[in-house]
Amino acid sequence: MTATFQDPMFQDEDKAREALEAVRWPDGPICPHCGNSDQDKIAKVEGKKQSHRPGLYYCNECNGQFTVTVGTVFERSKVPLTKWWTAAHMMNSGKNGVSAHEIHRSIGVTYKTAWFMMHRLREAMTDLKPGPMGTLGGAVQADETYHLNTSKRAKGYKKGLKNKASIFALVDENTGTVRTFHIDKTATAERIQEILFTNVERKATLVTDESQLYKVLGKEFGNHQKVKHSTLTYVNEAGYTTNNIENFFGIFKRGMRGTYTFCGEQHLKRYLAEFEFRHNNRSGLGVSDGERTAIALKGIEGKRLTYRPTN
Repeated sequence: MTATFQDPMFQDEDKAREALEAVRWPDGPICPHCGNSDQDKIAKVEGKKQSHRPGLYYCNECNGQFTVTVGTVFERSKVPLTKWWTAAHMMNSGKNGVSAHEIHRSIGVTYKTAWFMMHRLREAMTDLKPGPMGTLGGAVQADETYHLNTSKRAKGYKKGLKNKASIFALVDENTGTVRTFHIDKTATAERIQEILFTNVERKATLVTDESQLYKVLGKEFGNHQKVKHSTLTYVNEAGYTTNNIENFFGIFKRGMRGTYTFCGEQHLKRYLAEFEFRHNNRSGLGVSDGERTAIALKGIEGKRLTYRPTN
């Protein structure tokens, strides 16, 4: 075990709970039932008999009881918080991800439990309130790719893009952040139009390849720059490129093929959220592995995920 996992939060359940409380409640406990944040009306349940569960709080505003896991993806989980912290850190320590098999062997849970834990953590990584991209007239790279059913040796292989999963992504050049979308069926101008108009400022510069999908859409933005990949050009005359988004697609596909091997299309959006989160909180932007893990666990709130919809 590495020195990182010798930290008390990975070994002691009380320390793990305190670390999660510090991440979720930096200014003190907040009641998940009524939203009360008045520390004078929230009391920690303590006593020598220890007849209550550890980390229990009582809200005098609504007379409700809660712990740090209530109202999160960890609620009602029987897995110790030390193992949740370990799994979250392992997922956020490498840009290609970590398989559920490795999680289950490392932390001592069943493969089924590890698989479900990873989906809960991916749900926590999802950004529910993303802001607009390309603000102040900045450039936004846009491109689409196709994944799943790409190997001709696969049993169910069928030729044609309509038989593959369509993925669309945007990269804001000013912030270096990416935003991904799983498009049902084949990517069309109509489906891409809805994504672009709801995520990118109209004054922004749209940077794409020479695909006909953007021929009309590009006119709706402040500027439309094309990069002609068919002529092996990767930087156009104005200095614009789509290399950033191509690099992201490369990392995503290497991780999916090398680490996860297989993914059902119904789960693809969560895998996209995982790679998107790590890219937007990468070391190149000054975010360490520990900080990335803490940021991921800040997103656990309000995202209950039960086994039935996951499966």
